[in-house]
Amino acid sequence: MALEVNRGTYGNVPLDGLGFIILGFTPEAMANGNWSVGLIADERATAEQGEAITAIASGAAGGPMAALSGLIGTFLGVQPAPIRFDRSGAKWTVKASDFVDMTAEGAKGLNPDATEPLYLDNTGHRAAGRFALARAANSRVRALGLAWEDASGKNNGQYAPFSWRNA
Repeated sequence: MALEVNRGTYGNVPLDGLGFIILGFTPEAMANGNWSVGLIADERATAEQGEAITAIASGAAGGPMAALSGLIGTFLGVQPAPIRFDRSGAKWTVKASDFVDMTAEGAKGLNPDATEPLYLDNTGHRAAGRFALARAANSRVRALGLAWEDASGKNNGQYAPFSWRNA
């Protein structure tokens, strides 16, 4: 899960313009837990911002990720890297050095000339209530002991704006 913070803070720590990528491996059904999770953190983050991003991504700060924290068996660590997000129409790409390279292409339904993807609304998902339906056109991960590559286009690549708070 790759997140780009357009505007945000953690307490008094500004996070505007920073990104982070939560990487995970689930050895069996996700609900069974024992996940291995690692974090790619924006290399531009100060030490204080890095600590804030780690607290948010791990669920230690509460918020949406706290609901998943009980499923994590192994935390693989934090890898700083330059993170770049690009959007071209319904196509999104995130790259983090040689560690992560992922592209998601929005599903256009029956209209091949559509400029917007199809959306799922009112999902109840903790990350966002509305997702663009998309396929992962390309996924490559080589970081923190995780290695995965898939260019089949058969996996989901949903994307959405997010607004997270710890109540």
